[in-house]
Amino acid sequence: MKNRLNGDIAEINAALEKYMSHGENPQKKIYEAMEYSLFAGGKRLRPVLMLETAKMAGGETETVMPFACAMEMIHTYSLIHDDLPAMDNDDLRRGMPTSHKKFGEAMAILAGDALLNKAFEIVSSVETAEPARTLRAVSMLAASSGTEGMIGGQVVDMESEGREIELPELEYLHLLKTGAIIRSSCTIGVLLAGGTEQEVTAADEFAKNLGVAFQIRDDILDCTGAEEELGKPIGSDKTSGKSTYVSMLGLERSEDLVKEYSEKAAAALGIFGERAEFLKWLTGYLVNRRS
Repeated sequence: MKNRLNGDIAEINAALEKYMSHGENPQKKIYEAMEYSLFAGGKRLRPVLMLETAKMAGGETETVMPFACAMEMIHTYSLIHDDLPAMDNDDLRRGMPTSHKKFGEAMAILAGDALLNKAFEIVSSVETAEPARTLRAVSMLAASSGTEGMIGGQVVDMESEGREIELPELEYLHLLKTGAIIRSSCTIGVLLAGGTEQEVTAADEFAKNLGVAFQIRDDILDCTGAEEELGKPIGSDKTSGKSTYVSMLGLERSEDLVKEYSEKAAAALGIFGERAEFLKWLTGYLVNRRS
């Protein structure tokens, strides 16, 4: 299973390198800044989920790869902007200086903007045999990363800093900030593979529960992880006054919830039978990670 995961990541990285190819020009610094963050060693979780949900629904890798690369560019741009002094003000990301530390704030902002624009350059030029599905996939990608998705969640997150919030608000902000693009990664994969509406719904339910389990594990690692493994300081959520599952519910209950949501995620894939075995394995791999 790990070899299959590594194979997916290698394919994704090769495709990203092709999409990022460029000539020598006066604005070459922006490509350097984009590539610095894009190839900084991310897990490639979202594009892997898109490829694997497509395979599970009987599709081909080539059909979804442009969207998978676009999703990774959107995720990377969000990290660049999250790290800025105006937001989380982080100095390290994956054990390396954050974009604004390496290139300055202005170039970091532009690198994030450029990755977002590049993502939509890619998906808007895709030609398929089923344009209606492709257009719907573009819409899903945009909605999940916008004000009713990732950006909306970031707004709620920023406005909740330094004050106590209730569990439903915490769940809501992570459903948007972390969960929205995880969900669209899975639904786009099944959609572009030609899946039925029932299969798209099942993929969404899987991803919704996986996203919650993934976020809770993040919160746990922020308290118990090792800085050299995480590539960023431990305890940053507490320092910035953010509410987390751990601060609200404690470590023991948080661990229980990781298990509960992981089981719900796996159960949602029942409609796919044996074709879901890799994604069930991947769920366990992701929610039990140490970094």
